[in-house]
Amino acid sequence: MKALVYNGPCDVRVQNMPDARIERHTDALVRITRTNICGSDLHMYEGRTDMKPGRILGHENVGEVIEVGRAVDGVKVGDMVSVPFNIGCGFCENCERGLCNYCLTTNPGLAGAAYGFADMGPYHGGQAELLRVPYADYNCLILPRDASEKQNDYVMLSDIFPTGFHATEMAQLCAGESVVIYGAGPVGLMAALSATVKGASLVMVVDTHKDRLALAEQIGAVAIDDSEGGGIERVMELTGGRGADCGCECVGYQCCNMRHEEVPNLTMNNLVHAVKFTGRIGCVGVFVPQDPNAKEKLQRRGQMAFDFGMFWFKGQKLGTGQCPVKAYNRYLSRLIEQEKVKPSWIVSHELPLEQAPEAYRNFDERKEGWTKITLKPNG
Repeated sequence: MKALVYNGPCDVRVQNMPDARIERHTDALVRITRTNICGSDLHMYEGRTDMKPGRILGHENVGEVIEVGRAVDGVKVGDMVSVPFNIGCGFCENCERGLCNYCLTTNPGLAGAAYGFADMGPYHGGQAELLRVPYADYNCLILPRDASEKQNDYVMLSDIFPTGFHATEMAQLCAGESVVIYGAGPVGLMAALSATVKGASLVMVVDTHKDRLALAEQIGAVAIDDSEGGGIERVMELTGGRGADCGCECVGYQCCNMRHEEVPNLTMNNLVHAVKFTGRIGCVGVFVPQDPNAKEKLQRRGQMAFDFGMFWFKGQKLGTGQCPVKAYNRYLSRLIEQEKVKPSWIVSHELPLEQAPEAYRNFDERKEGWTKITLKPNG
């Protein structure tokens, strides 16, 4: 099969790889029809993780089931399915609690497994023609009949739409409240969409990329351009000096200041100041235990200078971690089916798999207009 393979920092190539196949009776084999490039993929692409060469990338996948193991009951050949980036077993303590993001059996020695991701098990990703899905009855979300016509919407269910929603859940956003979202990348835009669906009275999105901020404005969010600073002041102005009721961090440890220098603590500390006393913050941007190629000593150890004193003084709450996709994807799927939301509004490029290396370069350089890329491995 053709697949996008990581060969080292900034070196990904479409290569012929052994076909994915059924390995256990609980597996399904999926022919991938859409797979996205995620901002999280860029951490690995840049060599900022311990991703091993020879791995197939891709954890945002949708496709058609073409084979199932003998123990698979609910998923059938011909089903169109969304595959959560989390790989859960369904029977461990955490999966039973709905925390498929921290499954205790699929990545022995750690908690949590994913497709094509550093430190999250040996599983190949779905930027390929075929994908093996373990524990298929648990991990596959069977999509409605309109899935073929709305693939660019339903592929968002595998990660970024639930992750954006999760940010608002951890921030405990309620109808009528205000929220400030740092980051207008795909996850930040999905957090803004989720906040709108949940009835937020004011959705503010802070970023330095004007093309992304323009997408936030299309769904009624207030775009705050922080390219010259002043973002916190603008939030205070819009909230009468109180600060937002809650906030979402949707950037992660490679966030940059206005001079395009990496400042890992920038968005977290800005949120502490932009969110009101007793407010809540949900952090879904990726932060890692170690970053060996970082410039600063704290960064290399996965640490940062967090403004904990002000955080404590303001009595704020913080939720962190990867999204348990299965907690949300079925319900978000119904919003797409009933045309209440159309998350594909952020898609800037639909490309064949062969153009994935070029797409990675452009996305990594944050070229204007390259907001969200979906690949079509099977035409």
